[in-house]
Amino acid sequence: MQFYIIEPLDILLFREAKPFSPAEGSWAKGIFPPLPITVFQALRSTIDASESENNRRFQFIGPFLLYEEPGEKPELWLPTPKDLLCINTKKNDDEQEEISESNYKDKSIEWERLVCLQPLDCNHEIWSSLGFDLEYFPENGLVPMIPPTASPLEANATSLNHRSHNEYISGRPQPWIKASALVKYLQGESLIDASDFHHDPWSLQVLSHIQMQSDKRQVKTEDGYFTEVAVRLHKYWKLVAGIDTQIEETTVRLGGEGHRALVYPLDELPMWDEIQSFAETSDSKGNKAYLVTPGLAQSHPTELIYGVFPYAWREQLLGCVSDRPILYGGKSVYQKRPMLPQRAFVPPGTVYRFQRDFQQCSQSVLPSVGGKWLQTLQSLNYGKLLWSR
Repeated sequence: MQFYIIEPLDILLFREAKPFSPAEGSWAKGIFPPLPITVFQALRSTIDASESENNRRFQFIGPFLLYEEPGEKPELWLPTPKDLLCINTKKNDDEQEEISESNYKDKSIEWERLVCLQPLDCNHEIWSSLGFDLEYFPENGLVPMIPPTASPLEANATSLNHRSHNEYISGRPQPWIKASALVKYLQGESLIDASDFHHDPWSLQVLSHIQMQSDKRQVKTEDGYFTEVAVRLHKYWKLVAGIDTQIEETTVRLGGEGHRALVYPLDELPMWDEIQSFAETSDSKGNKAYLVTPGLAQSHPTELIYGVFPYAWREQLLGCVSDRPILYGGKSVYQKRPMLPQRAFVPPGTVYRFQRDFQQCSQSVLPSVGGKWLQTLQSLNYGKLLWSR
């Protein structure tokens, strides 16, 4: 697979999949980074027609973020695992106020160490009075994920006070992590360097639109005024994606409104081989999985209802951490019409914890049955999992 840098020449506009009708006061939200299918179609438009028309199904992966400063080795950035929490130590009032003001200016979160959310131990006496709806939380199956500071981790710990009284959870780390740090995370190592994390490297730009009547200098009442939200990547930040074909350096239309991006090959994607090693099936893999690309999890055995984890995992899944609610995945199960797949994707960075003796699970977060649309998702590497060790 050859990787290509996608360098925007202008702002990028990727409207979310929610239906949108222009009218007074309407606001069209955007999504970033774009979904894989969007970037793939942009790259596919540059491929020779004869190669595209022979029904070949291309293999694709991405897009990811790349930081490439002139004269320096490029760095690959991926979504931060969502089970990480920042632990800090309480300071006096003057120091705390100074830190808070600094955080506001540089959009950073002060932390001294990171910890991972852990599955709640239902057998411990502290949680013995808790009960769960067996329809959603099968017995000996899925349980809430809680901070380790709220659950004794050591065999001789008998109370919640085994941790330092001065420690507290100060939030979550920045949403992007270096690929080298992600490898350490998947290897079970502690992350202590704050420079391994970065806030969203783009700025939002609001675009206002109106449509005029052709015969009058007035706004069309049926379209009226509406706004869209575009993004502008910061200096030295680019997108990167891989595809199993050769593409010459060129420009492609990307992000709507006729905006374009420069596409050119990357000699080597740093840390990609190390990242790929965690995607290989192995009997010695750990019981934690990290989602590196958007997934689509069918949460009902027969109906097209999507959630944050597949229904088939219910008996093997111990815990799950994501930005979306566990039971719904952003969609009410009581809605009569099923949600469109493009609105139900599980966000990258989602983390799954399995039983120690779990059976072989699927290597991707995708439905087990589907037509051509499922084959497309598979070829574009939607729902790709990396397994910890």
